[in-house]
Amino acid sequence: MQGIGNDFVVIDAINQAISLTAENIQFMADRKFGIGFDQLLLVEKASTEASDFKYRIFNADGSEVGQCGNGARCFARFVRDKSLSDKNPITVDTNSGPLSLYFNADDLITVNMGIPKHNPVQIPMLAEQELLNYQLNIDDKTIDFGAVSMGNPHAVIQVNDISSAPVAELGKILESHPVFPERANIGFMQIINKHTIKLRVYERGAAETLACGSGACAAVVIGIEQALLDPEVDVELPGGHLKISWSGRGQSVLMTGPATTVYNGIINL
Repeated sequence: MQGIGNDFVVIDAINQAISLTAENIQFMADRKFGIGFDQLLLVEKASTEASDFKYRIFNADGSEVGQCGNGARCFARFVRDKSLSDKNPITVDTNSGPLSLYFNADDLITVNMGIPKHNPVQIPMLAEQELLNYQLNIDDKTIDFGAVSMGNPHAVIQVNDISSAPVAELGKILESHPVFPERANIGFMQIINKHTIKLRVYERGAAETLACGSGACAAVVIGIEQALLDPEVDVELPGGHLKISWSGRGQSVLMTGPATTVYNGIINL
């Protein structure tokens, strides 16, 4: 499946027994010898009575993470298309808390991504106090960035031109910088106007992807916090567009976009 170019293998772990090692996931993620994906998604039985399913996410390197917005839309499409649920909305447990997934009349899917966390301890990030803008010295250059957790840690850097931003080089350095004890997703944001941005994201454990839903949410939250963006923003990523809405501190972020099934298959491990 894919959500604006962010691609996934989604596995039904309700109707079959699934036990995957990191090596299994790395093999499947290999685009030459396996299947190829940015993340692997597992559809499991709910871990709480209040939810319909458990949603688990694994990066291509086999590491498990707590959140993936584009994956959440694909998760919703999968359970609907596979007749696992016809509810609307669907509530799913994640390692970062519950998510609500809504099917819209225009065939798009809206994900309630939850309330952003700004405290450095919650991101997590090594900083003495919460700031709207943090700084790091990298190769004798001062890098300014905002930071927030959307269920996973994000740093967002504002750039003048997204096409020439040093995503691969700087993204790799910052993704595993000691200031982020659990690593971080690094966003590069070009502001077009107060309701439109362009974004590229270097994701931890996956490098640059064509889209990152939680990264789009993080960029909009940070842009609004810095009084650069309006509450509703169109985010243009290399793979397509997402609509992000946020009304401020203490409120949930809403992300709307498509989810598409590419093909179905079977693999023997």
